[in-house]
Amino acid sequence: MTTNIIIHDQLRAFVDPLTDIERDALERSLLAEGCRDALVLWRDVLIDGHNRYEICRRHGIPFRTVHNNNFATIEDVMLWMIDNHLARRSVSDFQRGLLALKKKDIVSARLAQQMAEAPPAPDPDDMDPRPPPPWNTREDVAKAARVSSNTISQIERIQKAATPQLVEAVRSGTISINAAANVAQLPESVQIAAVAGGRKELQQAARQVREQKAANKPKKLGPDGEPIDEKAALKAEIAALKDRMATLLTENEILKQKLAHKA
Repeated sequence: MTTNIIIHDQLRAFVDPLTDIERDALERSLLAEGCRDALVLWRDVLIDGHNRYEICRRHGIPFRTVHNNNFATIEDVMLWMIDNHLARRSVSDFQRGLLALKKKDIVSARLAQQMAEAPPAPDPDDMDPRPPPPWNTREDVAKAARVSSNTISQIERIQKAATPQLVEAVRSGTISINAAANVAQLPESVQIAAVAGGRKELQQAARQVREQKAANKPKKLGPDGEPIDEKAALKAEIAALKDRMATLLTENEILKQKLAHKA
């Protein structure tokens, strides 16, 4: 058993905390069967197996370690850990989004440094001949996280404005990403109170934000300058399309009958 293992706080943050049920299940498995999979180290830094390491240490369960020293920097390790977690099905949409955004930050910082160290040569057409950098758009991030671009936007909003209590509520599944992105627009004290009130209070807070947005949204005006009832207008448009479809079907049937008579 290796005793000089180092826990790197930034790397540990990439590992989503286990729920009580998940932790109990892992603990029972380790106590019954031992630690079958080796922990992975980079030099002496733990990069895979944080939860198993903590439980094994607590109960004195023997474990093995293997080294992966193919990384030059801590950023290389971070990218490896992120890719590992992004590939796991058990990782939530929220956590995958956070990991993908973190990868974008690391990749962007590296590209910025590379450009500073080796700026592009002047081009007569004032064009940079190099291909566009990877992870340059929200779509790239969304694809890696296996979520929509809109979901990535919502996660970014949560990152910027949500209180730690609200973030934890999203992590635990108490509130959806969509609802949390709305609640994150409220003052911090309101967010904290909503989380303390539980699922129903959070849903109510999110609904109030959506209703306020709808109320503040500029209304479309008709030719007479009067506001258009959008729901009524859509219903009328759908009804008109159905009538048109019925007319086309009737005309098509008449044409079929005429062709049949001619034949």
